[in-house]
Amino acid sequence: MKRQFKKVAESLTGFSTPVFGISWNPTESDRDIVRKLITFLEDRRALYNPYDIEMPEYVARSIIEIRKELTDTINIIDDNADITPHLRAMRAACRKYLDGMGGQSRQRYSYRDFDVFSSLGELRATMGIHIAQLVVKYGVDVEEELASIFPVEDEK
Repeated sequence: MKRQFKKVAESLTGFSTPVFGISWNPTESDRDIVRKLITFLEDRRALYNPYDIEMPEYVARSIIEIRKELTDTINIIDDNADITPHLRAMRAACRKYLDGMGGQSRQRYSYRDFDVFSSLGELRATMGIHIAQLVVKYGVDVEEELASIFPVEDEK
């Protein structure tokens, strides 16, 4: 695969002489970017902790952090057709959850909070589908906790 001149030019940081020299900062590979994102998501308990031990305020904060990380990653990858659609879908799922749960100040969930469980389950399902696809595409390992939200395998 050929490198685009624009990308090469952005990576050059300077020249040196006596004989000749170039300073070079290679860009991160797509795999490295996806691996960093997966590592970040592995530490977001809102994606996989049992519902009954979650605290609504902390779940909302965590989802806001996820949304910010997804936006930052989208800015880094510069509209990569293999990654961007997954990140945008995950970010939309975060927004949907936050919009639906906005303004609800609860200390803890109760067994009657079906709307919260349903919304969090939908978020986890959407995230699981897209994270699983990225993990497969880029050959990235993932911790069991995060993998627990992946779609179930069809057992024949």
